[in-house]
Amino acid sequence: MSELLSVSALGVVFSLFLGLLRILRGPGAADRMLATQLIGTAGVGTLLLLSLLPGQQALMDVALILALLAAVAAAAFTGRQRRSRND
Repeated sequence: MSELLSVSALGVVFSLFLGLLRILRGPGAADRMLATQLIGTAGVGTLLLLSLLPGQQALMDVALILALLAAVAAAAFTGRQRRSRND
């Protein structure tokens, strides 16, 4: 079971790496924000997968906090974009 979790976590980490590449090479701010959301989601997924391993239950709390921070970042980006268009 732990091998399956490790392989799954590795796949999600690969998705995280692809999001990092999009942030570095993204043509616009919206592309970079979507990649940031992908990194947040992949981070939460990785932490939740790793929290299923024995002795790692605290990672579930960290994953929940990361999910909240990703939602706040998306809301802040949207609000900033609206203000800059109105000016």
